Amino acid sequence: MILNNGVNNKLELSFILPAYNEENNIEMIIEKTDHVMKQVGIEYEVIVVNDGSKDETEKKVIEYSKFNGHVKVISYRKNMGKGYAIRTGFFSATGDIVAFIDSDLDIDPIQINRYIRVLKYGDIATASKKHPQSHVEMPLLRRFLSLGFNILVRLLTGLKLGDTQAGLKAGRLKSLEKVFSVLSVKRFAFDVELFAVANLYGLKIIEMPVNIRLTNVFFNPREIFRMFIDLLGITYRLRIRKQYLDSKIR
Repeated sequence: MILNNGVNNKLELSFILPAYNEENNIEMIIEKTDHVMKQVGIEYEVIVVNDGSKDETEKKVIEYSKFNGHVKVISYRKNMGKGYAIRTGFFSATGDIVAFIDSDLDIDPIQINRYIRVLKYGDIATASKKHPQSHVEMPLLRRFLSLGFNILVRLLTGLKLGDTQAGLKAGRLKSLEKVFSVLSVKRFAFDVELFAVANLYGLKIIEMPVNIRLTNVFFNPREIFRMFIDLLGITYRLRIRKQYLDSKIR
């Protein structure tokens, strides 16, 4: 289901919010995002992708969209994963710049303005917990897992980024169209695939400081295992099959 309240002006920015069971946060993140965009003073849309939520997320977004013409709702019944949700939102975006942020309020969208400005010098701006100017609140276990995953990413894909997983990114729509057309990871390793392909295609990636507060210490071992399997799949397509390179040539 897609609800579009019909903002018809030329859009400069499409802001994508993937959401799964975020009934407690979704209205606040939309409101914060909407407020920031009005301060920036550009034409924009906010695309909320309801990724098969089982709670009141969809209902709350639909109600919000009735009173805000900038908000578009994309909803489907089965939970497909963050990567799938972002790709779905991307292919519905019409702004010259596309940004996406997690809907759990770990990152305040007020920071997006810096990311938009820096795109004068590159194709993608991404939040990095490893940036020297970042302020990060994160449990020790999460720091350990984040470091271990980043080491694996570097070893297996050759990416030199300090962080791939922080949930705020922005990029130029035209630069990213070819990249998004070949992505296949549906869940949390989506970011790695995005950067691996973008790097292969010669896009300039700029790591940006971020203020982020990660309080959840719970990890599902199954999700961690799936991320590892997805990372191996990305490495196989990148280094063995050369699948992404073949797509670039075509």
